[in-house]
Amino acid sequence: MEKDIILVGGGGHCKSVIDVVESAGYKIIGILAMPSEVGKQVLSYNIIGTDDDMYKFVKDALFLVTVGQIKSASLRIKLHEMIQNAGGKLATIIASTAYVSQYAQVGEGTVIMHNAFVNAGAKIGKGCIINTFANIEHDTVIGDFCHISTGSMINGNCVVGNRTFIGSQSVINNEISICDDCVISSGNIVYKSIIKNGIYRKRL
Repeated sequence: MEKDIILVGGGGHCKSVIDVVESAGYKIIGILAMPSEVGKQVLSYNIIGTDDDMYKFVKDALFLVTVGQIKSASLRIKLHEMIQNAGGKLATIIASTAYVSQYAQVGEGTVIMHNAFVNAGAKIGKGCIINTFANIEHDTVIGDFCHISTGSMINGNCVVGNRTFIGSQSVINNEISICDDCVISSGNIVYKSIIKNGIYRKRL
C-alpha cells in the first residue's frame, strides 16, 4: 500500500473497522482518541495521541475516521474537516469480503464493511459507513456522511440524502428518495419517498 493508516476514534466502531482495515491489507500504525485514552490499546493497537496530533502524521499516513454514527454525523464531519485542515488525506477502505462493482463509485473516507455489496452504477459519497451485510443496489446514490447499517437493503435507483442513517435490516424499495438528515430506525420498510428530515421509527 502507498501509506500506512492512522485511525481517528477508539470506540466500539473502531474495533470493527480494525478488522476491515487488516483484511484490506493496510498497516495500522496507531489510533488517535480522547486525551484520557492515550497510552491504552484498542485490540492490539496503541492509542498514540489525540485529534490535536493529526499534523504529526500527515506525511506518513492516511487517515480513517472510526467514530460511529447513528443520530448525527456531526462528529464524523468535524473529524474529517480536522484531518483535511491539518493537510491529511483520507483513506477509502473496502473489506476483503465485500463486493464493490468496478462500475460503482466510492468517495474518500468511506469504509465498506465485511460482506457488504455495492452493485453496478451505485455512487457512495464521502465519509460513509456501509456496514456489514448492507446491500446497495444498482444505480443508487448514497450521499455524504451516511451510515447504511448492518443487513440493510437499498434497492435500485434510490437516492439517500446526506448525513442519513438507515437502521439495521431496513429495506428501501426501488426508486425511493430520502432527504438529507434522516434517521430510519431498524427493521423499517420504506415504500414511499421521504421529503422531510427527522427520525422515522415506524413502518413507512
